[in-house]
Amino acid sequence: MPHHAPLIAAIVAGIVLATVLGAVANRLRLSPLVGYLLAGVLVGPFTPGFVADQTLIPQLAEIGVILLMFGVGLHFSLGDLLAVRHIAIPGALAQIVVATAMGVGLAMLLGWGLAAGLVFGLALSVASTVVLLRALEERRLTETPRGKIAVGWLIVEDLAMVLVLVLLPVFVEAQRGQSAGVGALLGTVALTLGQVAVFVALMLVVGRRVIPKMLERAALSGSKELFTLTVLSIALGVAFGSAALFGVSFALGAFFAGMVLNESELSHEAAQDTLPLRDAFAVLFFVSVGMLFDPSIVLREPLQVLATLGIIVVGKSIAALLIVRAFGHAMPTAATIAASLAQIGEFSFILVTMGTDLQLLPAAARDLVLAGAILSILLNPLLFVLLDRVEARARSRRTMEPVALGFADHNILVGFGRVGSQIGQRLMREHRALVVIETQDDPADAARALGLPLVFGNAATQDLLRAAGIKRAARLLVAIPNALEAGRVIELARADNPRIEIIARAQSEAEEKHLRKSGADQIVIGEREIARCMAALVGDAAAAASLPPPPSPPTDRGGGVTPA
Repeated sequence: MPHHAPLIAAIVAGIVLATVLGAVANRLRLSPLVGYLLAGVLVGPFTPGFVADQTLIPQLAEIGVILLMFGVGLHFSLGDLLAVRHIAIPGALAQIVVATAMGVGLAMLLGWGLAAGLVFGLALSVASTVVLLRALEERRLTETPRGKIAVGWLIVEDLAMVLVLVLLPVFVEAQRGQSAGVGALLGTVALTLGQVAVFVALMLVVGRRVIPKMLERAALSGSKELFTLTVLSIALGVAFGSAALFGVSFALGAFFAGMVLNESELSHEAAQDTLPLRDAFAVLFFVSVGMLFDPSIVLREPLQVLATLGIIVVGKSIAALLIVRAFGHAMPTAATIAASLAQIGEFSFILVTMGTDLQLLPAAARDLVLAGAILSILLNPLLFVLLDRVEARARSRRTMEPVALGFADHNILVGFGRVGSQIGQRLMREHRALVVIETQDDPADAARALGLPLVFGNAATQDLLRAAGIKRAARLLVAIPNALEAGRVIELARADNPRIEIIARAQSEAEEKHLRKSGADQIVIGEREIARCMAALVGDAAAAASLPPPPSPPTDRGGGVTPA
């Protein structure tokens, strides 16, 4: 491997291996995240063969976190953040306290001491931004009430960890008698809070006026490249500036930039433009995590690894579940948040590395945190799969039996969002038999309010399609925007009912080809339909212009209208 190109080598090795192993994991019905993490292990220093640069990959991964948080901010307004403050702030702080206490207990059992236990416990208390958001996005939960609570909860955790990272060196100095102690600690706290407050104020007062205008000017230029560069400049520039000038993390700076830009009418296009880069760099984040993992820790200290994993997956989940339920939220919301937070990630790595450098933590603590992170990230998709199945059975129990037994030659509509709801209402007006499959609470409630039979859950599972009566249905309408998920739904439906007519939506010719290959009979592309309708309107206008004008009504000499 040429030594003069470590950046290229790291990117190529990480991306190629992640692609191959991610595809293998997907083939085995596992989350692709498993493959991405294994790719990191293979290019890490603890396995033989090529070792990627251990300083470059984490920096590239940080770009993925920045773009990911920027994308979240584009869909998360200040009103959303304030709307969940009553549960996100006390809930996140309470969970941090509980998880930290459990970490302190384990550290004391291992003989590390109280200071090491506090750092170890804090590292176990904060969830990974990338993992949480990826799980919510895969299930289209980001913009739902429970998704907003989870994201708000995560933001509070991140803010708390920013404060911890700033205060930790001062705490160590005070403990060792190298500073004025309590006075210096309180001064640093005040300075940190002041910096964060100034940054937030600037973003809400100045940023809300300047950033949307920058994007609008770029759009008016007519250059797609300039628009994309402007979006990236805003995301990366604000993230870097917030860290350099105000001590705020890259992720939080990017989040506030996206949240401010959310007020622009171009926010949706900005989100689409950053999506490919966001996905690519997010993969490198998982590769970077895998590189840190020494697999031998599982064999050397299996009980310690299991105890650490238990705190992350079981202890934190139970704490979150009880807290959310205590605030009066339904079990599905509590379970989703509990599953979302049952893992650790980027802030944990930063904190445990700092603790090790400051000689607060032994090297074994870092290995345990990394092992817990890897294993919890591997288990997190499985928790969501289990949650999906339990929730689907619970929510569809009332409708599953009647649908399976009482319908034939009916229509099945997958997705009841902006497109699906219009299709459903049209079919209702035409008195056509219809069953809806939906995964999100709000659209599902809207379908129920109209009196439509509903199967709640992901249609890309055989059981749900059969619950909707796929074997006896006449037509399947796939209205969800995700082409990969839609293709899987179509394949399963075609396998159960080869004669069913399948109509799906697509956003590009590439998606159209994929859906036809999966087995769809008819594909509707939005842009193509817009063009057809506009051309038809032009034809109608031209036909109307060619007609002679209507005769003027006769008038009398005095200007009055003569009655017919």
